[in-house]
Amino acid sequence: MKITDVTAELFRWDGLPAARYGNANMDTGGSSDLALISIETEGGIAGHAFLGASFRPARLDIQGLIDVLKPALIGQDALARGARFAECYRLKRAATLRCIGAVDVALWDIAGKAAQMPLHRLLGTVRREVPAYASSSTLASHQAYLEQFATVRTRGFRAYKLHPPRDLDATIRLCRDIRKAAGPDYVLMIDPSMAYRLPDAVRLGRVLEELDFHWYEDPLGEEDMHNYVVLRGKLDIPILATEYAAGGFETFGRWLASGATDYIRGDIAVKGGLTPLLKAAHLAEAFGTTLEIHHGGNSHNNIAQLQLMMALTNSLWFEVLLPDGAQKYGLKQDIELAPDGSILITPFEVPGVGAEIDFEMIRAKRIALLK
Repeated sequence: MKITDVTAELFRWDGLPAARYGNANMDTGGSSDLALISIETEGGIAGHAFLGASFRPARLDIQGLIDVLKPALIGQDALARGARFAECYRLKRAATLRCIGAVDVALWDIAGKAAQMPLHRLLGTVRREVPAYASSSTLASHQAYLEQFATVRTRGFRAYKLHPPRDLDATIRLCRDIRKAAGPDYVLMIDPSMAYRLPDAVRLGRVLEELDFHWYEDPLGEEDMHNYVVLRGKLDIPILATEYAAGGFETFGRWLASGATDYIRGDIAVKGGLTPLLKAAHLAEAFGTTLEIHHGGNSHNNIAQLQLMMALTNSLWFEVLLPDGAQKYGLKQDIELAPDGSILITPFEVPGVGAEIDFEMIRAKRIALLK
């Protein structure tokens, strides 16, 4: 099944609520843009993916897909996904991992459609639902977190993750008050977004242990493997790192073998697709640990990642990044929370990724068609 064309349809994402994620330049508000990636084949089957996020417009990545990856794909076998991923991954200095990830998802979409199976069936189904946690943005005040947690609990989420303020003392006060509001049994996590050096990371970690937080995500810089080993030796709370660790999925092995993290972390956009996430999950399983999949950045990625999670035994929580309005766009039906606080695969059990793309809306919002 040869690839005959690769296109990228850039479209506007209007009406975004203002939000800040961590302490990097990852703010939303007003508008962004996404790209619908389409891979056509001589067999008439097309695969699709989305590129971009509310906090990272697709226009920042899209040209590498057309100029660098497309020439490597035209005329090649769409069903030879492993070969196509390897070829694209070799080009990662010229095209971003986000581009490579979109191509990989579109090829998996073709594979599922050709096999007449949803991806979780093609991968090997182990379940049909996964528990969900609500993941805060970085909010403006102490009270705003408490109010958001109350809403999260009312909505039925089984867990809540803080992206706290940068100030350490303010973060400690917030953690204590959130635990008090949650009670002793509710699952809490935290992601300081690489805010600390080792002494402050240890100090916060000991408070988190006292408060029985479930995991401690990205407390140190993403390249500080040495101090992650030291930190893990001082604390009992599980460390979750590697989301933005230098390199691609292949660096996971060094993090695990060195004892720098308890769990590993990634998503389609930052690791380059479903293929490297599947490899990472198998690696984590061999080390007796988990791959916790990060929010995918857009609606299509999230459904693709949900399909993958249905075929994994060692990916335990589905992340729902708040506010919802800054995460959902471009589909006729998106992921919703079930009454028991889980996410179900049932609405997406059609061949391929299973996302029902709103092509009419995308055409109405089109900025450019790149060929």
